[in-house]
Amino acid sequence: MPTKNKPKRKPSPAAWKRIRLFAMDVDGVLTDGTVQIFADGNECKSFSILDGTGIVRLIKSGIAVAWISGRASQATTRRAQELRVPHLIQGRTDKRAALEELAARLGLTAAECVYMGDDDFDAPAIAWAGIGAAPCESMPAALAAATFVPRRHAGRGAVRDVCEQILRARGLTFST
Repeated sequence: MPTKNKPKRKPSPAAWKRIRLFAMDVDGVLTDGTVQIFADGNECKSFSILDGTGIVRLIKSGIAVAWISGRASQATTRRAQELRVPHLIQGRTDKRAALEELAARLGLTAAECVYMGDDDFDAPAIAWAGIGAAPCESMPAALAAATFVPRRHAGRGAVRDVCEQILRARGLTFST
């Protein structure tokens, strides 16, 4: 990872331990940002099993998980249902407003939230959250707002890296 993409400050173990919500964008975070659209209008996205396993482990450990996407997608809905993601917000381009509304509804402060995004319009939510994350190949505004840049790429385990940070801070292992 190039030096310019490294965050200026790194979250402390105490900051990771405070986390009660992991919210994230979908395209470019849970996927590599590619969407295949077929002639019949159906679409196809690829989701990482590594990320899915991390999300399931977080949910089982009592951490809330949310997906906040700027576009509605049946593929996203289907994957969220498979993983039992409790908070799916689609068609919202103001990610910060959506994140703040969800946090308020759950009675959480910014310090108790992680938000992971990859694009310019994710940057305000990344900056608002107690821990802001961006995959290493994100747009410059997202990287500049981030305090954590995973070593794995979007759609290839970047989300899992964040899940492991949260679980590790709580003293939980990854083999269960």
